[in-house]
Order: sequence, then C-alpha cells, then structure tokens
Amino acid sequence: MTARLERIRPMEWDGAVNARRIAGDIFGMGRSEWLTETGWRQMYDDGVRTVVDLRNVGERSRRKTDPEVAAEVRSPFTVLNCPTEEPDHAEFRELSGPYLSHPRSYPDNLRLFPDKITAIARTLAGAEGAVVIHCSAGRDRTGLIAMLLLNLVGADTGTIADHYEFGLRGINEWHRVSPYRHPIERYLSGPELAARIEDTRAAVEAAAEGFDAAQYLLRNGLGEAELRQLRNRLHLD
Repeated sequence: MTARLERIRPMEWDGAVNARRIAGDIFGMGRSEWLTETGWRQMYDDGVRTVVDLRNVGERSRRKTDPEVAAEVRSPFTVLNCPTEEPDHAEFRELSGPYLSHPRSYPDNLRLFPDKITAIARTLAGAEGAVVIHCSAGRDRTGLIAMLLLNLVGADTGTIADHYEFGLRGINEWHRVSPYRHPIERYLSGPELAARIEDTRAAVEAAAEGFDAAQYLLRNGLGEAELRQLRNRLHLD
C-alpha cells in the first residue's frame, strides 16, 4: 500500500470489507451482510448507531456465504435505506449500467439524482451516533458520497482519489478470496490492476475538480442549518 493510502484509517470490524473512516464520525464499507456478530459489536463499540445503506432494494439480501448474525446483535442500530440512484432510469443505464462501476459516471449521477444525493446528506446530518455508509463493494456509490463529504472538509482531489483507490484495492482483494463469485467483476493483479487504478484515479480527480459540494446541496434543497450540522460532524477528531 502506498504512503498516501496509509493515511486512511481502516476499521478492524470482523468480516467488514473496505471499512474505513471517511471524515469525522462517518465511515464507509462494503455490504453490511459481510460483518460477523463480532464485527457488529466492534462497530457498536466504536460509537456507530446508524447504518445508511446506499443500495437499491433488490440488492439488500443475504447470501448463503454470509455469516449468521442474530437479530438482537443488529437491534441497537438504526438501518436506513437511502439509494443513490434509480437503477431502471433509462439515461442512468445508458451511461452507467448495469450498475455504477466507474467514477467517470459521478458527474452524471450527481446531475440525474440530486434529490437522492441531498436526501443522503440530510440523513447523515441528522443521524444518531456515528454513521456507516455502505453500498455493495464500498467503492463506487460509497465513493461518490465520500467525494461529497471530503469536498465539504476541503480535501484535495488527490486525497479523494486516495479514498477511491482504497476501496478499489479492498474489493479487488475480496474478489481474490471470496467464496461468492461475482457475476461480472474478477480479481485483477499486476499491470491490469495498475491500469485500473490509474484510470479510476484520473476519473475521480476529474469529477472532484471544481465540484462544490456545499453549493450543490444548498441548490438542491439542503438547508443552511443542515449543512452546518453535517460539516460539524465531519470535522470531529
């Protein structure tokens, strides 16, 4: 792992893939179903009380390879479903389909679904306790919201790309060892992985360059007080 990526704080929650601190008390990761009971308890011990699931309804299901987790272990958490997109939206499918898998689509997603992105920001601003956001891989949809949050705290485009690269490397390693074979993606190594990292870092930096998250959110209905509330939690040590 590069020196830049070592500045990102990974979270050691048992079973979690791509778990890391984004900013303040907001964290990101891949599917919550990968967490073991120990992982859920570790997350609780780190102050997490709210889980914001960015996936679409049809994706929110347990696989046979996922660990068994008792309902009482999950019961202390508020789990909210806040998708970033409409998967059947014709333009989305033309530009990003069958699912968001590359940051070159970030500007289009921000343009197509401002209400959904703003609703996520509002949810994060008012959530109880520390918050985990997650999609499926913890890479692209989580990366989109991470870009917005990191922009709010003044992170440069390189730092935002570092967070994306962390997610890309994490899910790529999971593809190497996972008992579940992804229907589309596969493990990359050597030159293939290096090319993917270079390509996606450039796309993240292009999407983040000139993006003003505060103005985007205010323009699309987030209140000034809500924006201050969100920024306050992002600046927590």
